[in-house]
Amino acid sequence: MIRERPAPPRIYAIADAQALAPLPLSEGVAAIAEAGVRWIQLRAKPAGLLSDLDLYREIEAACRRVEGGPARLWIDDRADLAALFPRSPIVGLHLGQTDLPPEAARRTIGDRLALGLSTHDGAQVAAADQDEEVDLIAVGPIFPTTGKERPDRVVGLDFVTTARGVTSKPLVAIGGITTENVSHVLAAGADSAAVLGAICRGGDARRVGRNAAALLAAAEAA
Repeated sequence: MIRERPAPPRIYAIADAQALAPLPLSEGVAAIAEAGVRWIQLRAKPAGLLSDLDLYREIEAACRRVEGGPARLWIDDRADLAALFPRSPIVGLHLGQTDLPPEAARRTIGDRLALGLSTHDGAQVAAADQDEEVDLIAVGPIFPTTGKERPDRVVGLDFVTTARGVTSKPLVAIGGITTENVSHVLAAGADSAAVLGAICRGGDARRVGRNAAALLAAAEAA
């Protein structure tokens, strides 16, 4: 089955429970959506940061907060939870290299949801390009990042251009992206810039919303 590949917006926010604290994950999602960001990934790392019940409730609350608006949600890692919301703003599941294999995740989420996969080198990009289950490819980290406890090796802007030459699938750049460098990431060939730290910092909804609006403005001016 050939699924329609999602067309990513220029900014793809990652609402990270740890980075947003003490702001609840669902409130961070709401603030980001109100700023105009149309794709928002819900992420709760490290594993165990939230119990399964608490994460389920935060996803449920986030769906309610954005329902009826243009924002669409992605779930990080948790295929089981993504599959539990069949009629919702959730449109995709994002996997890392150490998460479930895409084929296994697809058996859980079915064909309704798009599937994104993080890649960190040329071989991984080529494999993702050939994988029929993968709809979107993320590359990075482009710049140094504190969004992971043990970040992968920085790949740089040139790798975005290289990856663009390998795949026609939607390409998302991630890692250390800010208002100052987002234009360079998009110019290098990324369809979208995924941003965590530059949006989630601040600890309150108004500041998170301002951060998201600033990233959008910088991307639109690129």
